[in-house]
Amino acid sequence: MHQVTEQSRPQGKAIGRLLGLSAIGIFIFFIPITLQGKTSIPLDHMVGWLRAALGESGAGWYAMAMIVAGAVYPLVTGRWKQSPTDGVFLVLKWLGVVAGLMALTGLGPAALQAPDMLPFLFNKLVISVGLIVPIGSVFLAFLVGYGLLEAIGILVQKLMQPIWRTPGRSAIDAVASFVGSYSIGLLITNRVYSAGHYSAREAAIIATGFSTVSATFMIIVAKTLGLMEIWNQYFWLTLLITFIVTAITVRLPPLSRMDNSAEHREPEGEPGNRLATAWQNGLEVAEQAPSLGRNVIDNFKDGLVMTISILPSIMSVGLIGLLAAKYTPVFDWLGYLFYPVTWLWGLDDGMLLAKATASGLAEMFLPALLMAEADFVARFAAGVVCVSSVLFFSASIPCILATRIPLKVGTLVLVWFVRAFLSLLLAIPVAMLIAP
Repeated sequence: MHQVTEQSRPQGKAIGRLLGLSAIGIFIFFIPITLQGKTSIPLDHMVGWLRAALGESGAGWYAMAMIVAGAVYPLVTGRWKQSPTDGVFLVLKWLGVVAGLMALTGLGPAALQAPDMLPFLFNKLVISVGLIVPIGSVFLAFLVGYGLLEAIGILVQKLMQPIWRTPGRSAIDAVASFVGSYSIGLLITNRVYSAGHYSAREAAIIATGFSTVSATFMIIVAKTLGLMEIWNQYFWLTLLITFIVTAITVRLPPLSRMDNSAEHREPEGEPGNRLATAWQNGLEVAEQAPSLGRNVIDNFKDGLVMTISILPSIMSVGLIGLLAAKYTPVFDWLGYLFYPVTWLWGLDDGMLLAKATASGLAEMFLPALLMAEADFVARFAAGVVCVSSVLFFSASIPCILATRIPLKVGTLVLVWFVRAFLSLLLAIPVAMLIAP
């Protein structure tokens, strides 16, 4: 009797961790609730409360402190010396400090203080990302630390591997990105890759194929493009096109040529007992996991480093992209790469849509801004490309470069082009089919 009791205690503790702590994580990230007339996930409500508590001035100065910390951090660690790219981003980070100060104080040229320039970048992007990543990283401990990823991984193994060539556990990265934030998805991916559970190729596929902007930001895109009347169609079709494009890009260079060896592989579950294997594996991970306090601290540290790494780049690269789109022909030239697709479908706004697609490399929201007054097909296609192309210099690319995933700027730009081209190719006929 004594022996049974002693054996059941660890088992009971593991079950409590797997079911209890993981359930808290699921609730925080995935279950929409309505509070004070606003329906969103609990994490978004928390960020909203904190921002309200800080006030616009407090939130602004907090974001500014994170930007300065992000510019100083490479100097302290010496990381800026590791490669020419790191050196360039150090300069960009300090430009981000200058841009942040101008946004916060309202000083500087009137052109930069236009509503769609510094105020947009700082208030809509920098403050939001600066709050959601650290808070989200705390609750990641519940979601990724106690066996949930491992259990889900085995259950959907047979779906993820043949279609997207990634382990089953990557399914939760995709869901976290769409429901929460690309930065949260990348945080998960980086932690799992660092622990040896993803190969370099798998981590790269997930980072460039699943780490999209959140559903919340998709609402902003839909509102800008006048698509809220067909919100459900827009959301689910964008999700479908994004994952179809990912399934194609994983079979093309450069992703298909990356190293695919990983230190720890998911255990294979037999068709008959896959559920039992998933349960047992989840329990084993939960039992061996460190304490909740240790997990929270480790995740919070990672979240802070990621926050200070990306905020200065959002300010500087995002501003450069917005200025280039407004005052130079750079995106007109890049647009010619996409014009064959829009010409193929005979769109009236074909050249404008091609230019808008190209501008998404600088900032994912630019295509929506540029196509707000176009016809339905062009607007819908722009809305899909905003999300499905995944990669952009104002946030997601610096975010990826801040992880340990071995991806370089040139590789990311090539993947972006393939994704944007395929997204446009699929989105235009879909838009024609559902056009009112």
